[in-house]
Amino acid sequence: MNEILNFGMVGGGIGSFIGKVHRKAATFNRKAKLVAGCFSRNFDNTLTTGKNLGINTGRLYKNFMEMAEKEQPKDNKIDFVVIVTPNSSHFEIARAFLEKGINVVCDKPLTLEVKEAEELVNLIEKNNLLGCVTYTYSGYPMLKHARKIINKGEIGKIRMVMVEYLRESMVIPAEKSRNKRASWRVNPKYSGKSHCVADIGSHIEYIVSYVTGLKIDSLCAKLDIFVKGSKLDDNAEILLKYKNGASGIYWCSKIAVGYKNSVKIRILGEKGSIEWEQKDHDNLKVAYIGRPLQILSRERNSLYPLASRTSGSLPEGYYEAFTNIYSNFSDVLLDKKVSKPYRKEIDFPDFKDGTRGVKFIDLCVESSLNGASWISAEQSN
Repeated sequence: MNEILNFGMVGGGIGSFIGKVHRKAATFNRKAKLVAGCFSRNFDNTLTTGKNLGINTGRLYKNFMEMAEKEQPKDNKIDFVVIVTPNSSHFEIARAFLEKGINVVCDKPLTLEVKEAEELVNLIEKNNLLGCVTYTYSGYPMLKHARKIINKGEIGKIRMVMVEYLRESMVIPAEKSRNKRASWRVNPKYSGKSHCVADIGSHIEYIVSYVTGLKIDSLCAKLDIFVKGSKLDDNAEILLKYKNGASGIYWCSKIAVGYKNSVKIRILGEKGSIEWEQKDHDNLKVAYIGRPLQILSRERNSLYPLASRTSGSLPEGYYEAFTNIYSNFSDVLLDKKVSKPYRKEIDFPDFKDGTRGVKFIDLCVESSLNGASWISAEQSN
């Protein structure tokens, strides 16, 4: 019987949406089991959550420091911790567990500041640990297929990338919303220097980096605050230049009425193009010069090897994409525990990817504060 990893969670108590997503994704393939937690700053919430999840009371903690101290990797303690708390607390929690030799999975953005993210990367390398940042979209099978198409040069050198990520979640001012998540996300104390770019624009940055391999040379960003009383951006338009000479346009918005969670990416190359939408996630549009438009289907077409949770005849979506990330992370960690060599075909977003995402947020904020001026990725403050 294969070994099962033990993990703990910080955050994700009663009332949390994303905590449930992480728990289901981490345990879907029975490669990991939740055995410990500090689910809330309110210990009663933690106790109730733990009871509902069948966790031993002795492994429910009042704060993350106590948990990190007592859950060191010995005597069947946790192999990794999952962090699903507001942005401002990610760094301190991740650092506490990494210093105790515990691997970390963290929701994005990894930290508020670049220097914090870099410190976490250094800790991972120093202690020979694994760190994962849950950029969901790299888990979608058809985006993995798009990545293979581009890597094999099938659409030629990339010329243009266009991505939009639209939501209507912040149309109503946070103080009038009953959504608790909305309140902390627009508060700089918890969310940091950005809301829209940090929350969903960071997904765009990782999607493009993961699928295309393009590196940003410079960008020009305009961060908007449309909702009265808001202190952080709820909409952003970003122009980019990549190191290979290609151009990019990113648009992320939290005030797009009629759009619940709409992600669309177009990649234009010298010999062809690729288009993918989350609402049609099992299909991929591919066009080549002089040939009819193809709509590749995960259900019908022969595709490059990719991570998939369901039969090809069944749809695969958001939860499965999350599961693919956790499955790959778990496989690498299980291999590492028995000193098996690293399998390059298994990928997941790591803390270096998370650090690049924090740098991207900083670049956008800096550009916008300077009148939407062009900022070099190399020379940013």
